Amino acid sequence: MKILIAADMEGITGVVHWDQVNPDHAEYSRFRKLMTADVNASIHGAFAGGATSVVVTDGHHNGRNILIEELDSRATLYSGSPSPLSMVQGVDEDVDGVMFVGYHGRMGAVNAILDHTWSDERVSGLWINGQAFGEAGLNGAVCGHFNVPVIMASGDQTLCAEVQEFFGNKVEIAQVKKAVSRMSAECLPPAVTASLIEEVAKRAVINLKSKKAPKPFKVTKPINLTVKFEQSDMADKAALMPHATRTMERRVEYVANDMVTIYHAFRTMLALAK
Repeated sequence: MKILIAADMEGITGVVHWDQVNPDHAEYSRFRKLMTADVNASIHGAFAGGATSVVVTDGHHNGRNILIEELDSRATLYSGSPSPLSMVQGVDEDVDGVMFVGYHGRMGAVNAILDHTWSDERVSGLWINGQAFGEAGLNGAVCGHFNVPVIMASGDQTLCAEVQEFFGNKVEIAQVKKAVSRMSAECLPPAVTASLIEEVAKRAVINLKSKKAPKPFKVTKPINLTVKFEQSDMADKAALMPHATRTMERRVEYVANDMVTIYHAFRTMLALAK
């Protein structure tokens, strides 16, 4: 049984501020270690639950955050950017289940640490078929395209509620902090979150083996993508993508019949909007 651990950083143990996840800031080095520790806890749990193979995808910023020298040696690591499937790189390679470790709430969520959707500077909102999506829903839909379920997630209470909204209450959650604003939270210490994440990851794999895990998350076709940008010129640039349509309020729309094409379209719009 092969498990993919898709890791982000804003939902990692102790993170409450952009400085802690920004490679240009002195605090970042501390939180790289904490990110690696959270990932290791999920690896330990996955193997304890019966996984035979674990691959980790580093999905934060430039994809070069996890300390490979401290990573559990039983796992392999996708590192660097860009890659074809970005935050869920590897999900198309015979994966049985995915864990989202260190994820965060979508842009505009209430009481969500560092809430954003892909780019805090460019994206005001993301909708698919009229429903608001964050990174959890977006990446989960890509996993669903390959018939792979999201079986576990860690982050704050708002992220945990968001993943259950999308993937159902069978998804296992590890709440490592309770956000009280965008940049303040009641945080559990690493010794506590390590045990929590490991136990939840173990249970998620056991559930997957016994066919009690969530079903893969599927998006109804045709798929209508709407991205609202922070500035009008960003929307103008994004709308240069072939078959994209500039609409009201800095929004750009795009329609396709498969989720991977939508994912690539979203990333292309953001690249154009810089």
